[in-house]
Amino acid sequence: ELEYKYLITHFTISIFCFKIPIMKTVAFIDASNLFYGGKKSLGWSIDNEKLREYLKEKYEVSELYYFGGVEIHRFPFDYLRDDTVPIKELEKYLLDLMKDKSESMSDAQITLLDRHYRRVRFYLKLQKLGYKLMLKPVKTYETEEGNPVRKANCDVDMTLMMATKKDNFDRAIILSGDGDFLPVLKYLKECDKEVLVLARGPRTAKEIKRFAGSKFMDFEYLRERLKRTDEDGIDI
Repeated sequence: ELEYKYLITHFTISIFCFKIPIMKTVAFIDASNLFYGGKKSLGWSIDNEKLREYLKEKYEVSELYYFGGVEIHRFPFDYLRDDTVPIKELEKYLLDLMKDKSESMSDAQITLLDRHYRRVRFYLKLQKLGYKLMLKPVKTYETEEGNPVRKANCDVDMTLMMATKKDNFDRAIILSGDGDFLPVLKYLKECDKEVLVLARGPRTAKEIKRFAGSKFMDFEYLRERLKRTDEDGIDI
């Protein structure tokens, strides 16, 4: 009987001492694809604080990488040295620019600069919420027809980070429906990583939906959970 009690006690202690492995989850956010057109295309605005809380509560996300573009107005960004635009330094630069150059600017130029400054302030709020910003300067490209297009190419940076950081996570949540990410998503799966895709159905490539299968989640079903109720801030 004593031996029996000893075995039961030892077994119980062993259960409490046993540590269940925690699956480390990282989120990669492609802002240009996910939030393109903001409220106009999605029909409602996403509350980024609610999004962060949802990802942490539902999937225990430990890191959120946010890839996006920012207008820098000749800010001295070093492509060889910096992986992301230093947003706090850019804020000061734009403030000084508005103070020093506003008298020589047209109303349209001042309005545009103010809009870009508010975008920087938006990124600073994201940073305070815990998002890790990976920002690239917006550049102007010409289409085959000669029309100017302004964009920041973050796809390569996001792809590279997913591939090089694969040993630092067990599960990746991809907030993008861009079909260009399919090769790296397949690679992650081949490396025994769980891959989930959270995106907007109408803007998600068919091959991404096929790849994700039951692990594709449409933002529309999270509308009531993630919708921003105030009217302040910048739509993304």
